[in-house]
Amino acid sequence: MNICGYSPESINEGEGLRAAIFISGCKHYCPGCFSPRTWNFEYGEPFTPARQQEIIRDIAGNPLLDGLTILGGDPFFSAREVSGFIDLLHLEAGPVPVWIYSGYTYEELSAASDSDEYALLGRCDVLVDGRYVEALRDPSLLYRGSSNQRLIDIKQSLEHGEAILWQSVFTK
Repeated sequence: MNICGYSPESINEGEGLRAAIFISGCKHYCPGCFSPRTWNFEYGEPFTPARQQEIIRDIAGNPLLDGLTILGGDPFFSAREVSGFIDLLHLEAGPVPVWIYSGYTYEELSAASDSDEYALLGRCDVLVDGRYVEALRDPSLLYRGSSNQRLIDIKQSLEHGEAILWQSVFTK
C-alpha cells in the first residue's frame, strides 16, 4: 500500500485539528475529482512500517489533535492494510478518533459483515460516504464536496442497523 500524502495538522478533513493520511488508489474515477492522480495505487510512497511508526509518534506526541482522518484515493480499496495501521495506532497511541472518507456508501460498506471493508468501517468513528458528484458540488458543505455525500456516525449506525448522521459536538 502507498500513501500519497500526510498532514500532521489539518482543519479541513473533519472536526477539530486532525492528522490526515491520504491512501493511494481509487477505482471510482469520479468526474471532477480534486485529485485524480491519487487513483493510481502506485502513486506516492510505500507505507512502510518505519513510516507508520513515524506518523504514530507524530499523532501520539501532539496533544492538540482531535483525531486522525484517512482519505485518498479511497482507503477501502486497501481495507486490510488500513485496518492494520489503525490497530497499531490504537495499540501505541491509545484511543484516537478516526474519520474515514470513501466513494462507497455506508450501505455498501456495511452489507457484508465478514468483509475487510466492514472490519475497517468498524474501526472508525465517522464515515464521509458517497462518490463525488460534480453536478452536486457545494463548497458550503462541511467536510465534503457534493450534497449527496453524508457524514455518518459509524458506531450508532452499526448499533441501529441503518445510517445515522453524525452530529457535531459544537452544535449539539
